[in-house]
Amino acid sequence: MGLAVDGLIIVIYFVAISAIGLYMGRREKSLHDFALGGRQVPWWAVMASIIAAETSAATFLGAPGEGFDKRSLAYVQLVMGLIIGRFIVGFAFLKPYYRYKVYTVYDYLAIRFGQVTKNYVSALFLVMRTLASGTRLFVPSLVMVLAWRMFAGGDVQFHQGAVTSVQPYAVAIVALTILTCIYTALGGIKAVIWTDVVQACLMFGSALLAVGTLIHNVGGLGEVVKAVPAMGRIEGYFLTGFEPDKIAAWREANHLSAMGAWDYVKLIIASDYTLFSALIATTLMNMAAFGTDQDMVQRLLTAETHKKARRSLITAAFMDVPIAACFTFIGILLYVYYLKDPTFKPVANSDVFGSYILNVMPVGVRGLVLAGVFATAMGSLSAALNALATSATNDWYIPYFARRSGEEAHVRAARVFTVVFAALMVLIAVAFAYAKVTDPNVRIIPVVLGIAGFILGPMLGVFLIGMFTKGRGSDLGNVIAITCGLIATVVCGDLHVTIANGVAGMLGQTVTFVRPDWLPKVSFTWFAMLGAVVVFTVGVFFPTPKKSLERADRRAAEADGGEDRPLALRQE
Repeated sequence: MGLAVDGLIIVIYFVAISAIGLYMGRREKSLHDFALGGRQVPWWAVMASIIAAETSAATFLGAPGEGFDKRSLAYVQLVMGLIIGRFIVGFAFLKPYYRYKVYTVYDYLAIRFGQVTKNYVSALFLVMRTLASGTRLFVPSLVMVLAWRMFAGGDVQFHQGAVTSVQPYAVAIVALTILTCIYTALGGIKAVIWTDVVQACLMFGSALLAVGTLIHNVGGLGEVVKAVPAMGRIEGYFLTGFEPDKIAAWREANHLSAMGAWDYVKLIIASDYTLFSALIATTLMNMAAFGTDQDMVQRLLTAETHKKARRSLITAAFMDVPIAACFTFIGILLYVYYLKDPTFKPVANSDVFGSYILNVMPVGVRGLVLAGVFATAMGSLSAALNALATSATNDWYIPYFARRSGEEAHVRAARVFTVVFAALMVLIAVAFAYAKVTDPNVRIIPVVLGIAGFILGPMLGVFLIGMFTKGRGSDLGNVIAITCGLIATVVCGDLHVTIANGVAGMLGQTVTFVRPDWLPKVSFTWFAMLGAVVVFTVGVFFPTPKKSLERADRRAAEADGGEDRPLALRQE
């Protein structure tokens, strides 16, 4: 009877969210409606959509894993940089986007620099977002597979060998993607945003239910402080990166008798969660995510004015504080719970919340929380699909293949691209499922944020040149600068080692790499800053051609009071 209740809750969720998406997105007749919702979406709905999009299933299940692993709320301190970064985006980036009436943020690059820069950055976005969102897509499939086994009366324990085949993951991934793809392709951005409103409420509500059941199961907050003494001290909430144990471990690993200034710098940029990464690295990362990533910016462009878009962005940033704290605190509570009762403790820290949901949560609450997992997955997936389809249609299809086609052809192309990117994400998610089956200790958050930071940093560097200089940057210079930024991130982030190990592992080989002492290792939290700094430093050496500056001034004049149409069609 209990499983039937949970199953009914999940079925009702899937039916309701699909119906809402199809209803709210009906009558999409133009790309202006499909991609921008007519720029008439209320600011509070945009805010909820931002929250739903950035709180993916990777956050829902991965952030508790970080809290469990670190036994502190140090992950939450990254929100400080998140707020700072969004203030900068809100006051520096959004007004030009609205002034030029861009359909994608990469239209701005075409106006400021030229088509080559726009195409390069747009292509990077298509690659990055497909990879990052495809990786995220695997996360809910893990819970879906074991939830299905639970309903079938089978094994639902997260242990080595619990699922040894990729096939069950693949089935779950395909099922979730098809359902999300249908209402996204048919309903466009309005379907994405209004379903996100529901999903954001369900996501946070289910997290609060999880906190409540965990506090009850561990015996109260007093038991948490006893089991995790750091929660009663400052290091339970903030990490400087200079804690004595970290310095001692760093000195031992690098065979240092004493620490010099450069050693401290290398320690800072090699650390994931510290005050330095929170105030510096995360600020740049969020400027990149909400200023240059079409996945995030697109919903901002649906607001009526740049001021309303800014209100949505900054309000969502402050809402992220309790949300991040809630999910990370779940991980700390899980650490205490598994100390008391390790019966269902999984092998991998990233599975601690999923195991608790399926094996311990009471009937009804379990169904709601499982629906919350699927809500976060569908919210971030639908947003990514719509952004990718919009970028592919606006940046590539219309200017090169359909400048003389009508609006119906543009919307039809956007729907086709939605399906294409959904299929690509399925392939990537299945590949990540294989990696997870092979190594259950793979951490979710570093993989997802690492992929995004690798490309978002160089993208941000180009936008910084455009926004904060008046006569620097050119198509040629930007191509060189972006390429240098990508190479720097690959080398300093050890991504070349990761790629080589992955390929060698499939071939049954091993790879050894000795890092030179002078070369700093950069943590995934610093990827965006590294790429942005390199691109900006290289790119400003190239002056903007006079013709490009004149073209930008002309288009700015044309945009004032002009038609709200795709840039390629305005050029006719």
